[in-house]
Amino acid sequence: MSTALTETTLRVTEIFFSLQGETTRVGLPTVFIRLTGCPLRCRYCDTAYAFHGGENRGLAEILAEVGRHGARHVTVTGGEPLAQKECRALLKELCDRGYDVSLETSGAIDVSAVDPRVVKILDLKTPASGEAGRNRYENLALLTPNDQIKFVICDRNDYEWSKARLDEYKLAERCEVLFSPSHAQLSARELADWILADHLPVRLQIQLHKYLWGDQPGR
Repeated sequence: MSTALTETTLRVTEIFFSLQGETTRVGLPTVFIRLTGCPLRCRYCDTAYAFHGGENRGLAEILAEVGRHGARHVTVTGGEPLAQKECRALLKELCDRGYDVSLETSGAIDVSAVDPRVVKILDLKTPASGEAGRNRYENLALLTPNDQIKFVICDRNDYEWSKARLDEYKLAERCEVLFSPSHAQLSARELADWILADHLPVRLQIQLHKYLWGDQPGR
């Protein structure tokens, strides 16, 4: 076993096997690695339990647990996974082992060192999140057609703001764009009507896991 595998540790909140509830991979059986910690405090956050706690786990141990589930798809999420510098080593090892890997990141941290084989799901923060000022717009130039940009939309102001960013940065020409209603604040039907009325080149996204299991952690 390599020194990197035996010495690298990460703070992990949970590792679980479920269906992907978001992104273009919705519905696919996926192993989720939820890392602990996040520098942001979005008002609608549904994983605040990952801000603190967790346990230190070695990279080899994490990879072994992922392997026991026998899944092809792996998602590294948080919290904000890139807040731990060792996350990049984890992503590389997962890719090296042949997994189809995605990363869910706030976009507030530089993604330039993320392995290019990883599908980056970048959550551009809207005004109602309270963290729009943390958006690192330099990350947008680093996205490829394999990546995705997500907007969590809480109200009409968020929608208009997101529509402006979509046009300003030509995001739909860069990669897939996801508009997701904040689960407790905006109905999916209302957001769908706005998207259709404006003929936006985006994908409506709902959180499938919440319709299946509610707010149960680890699902």
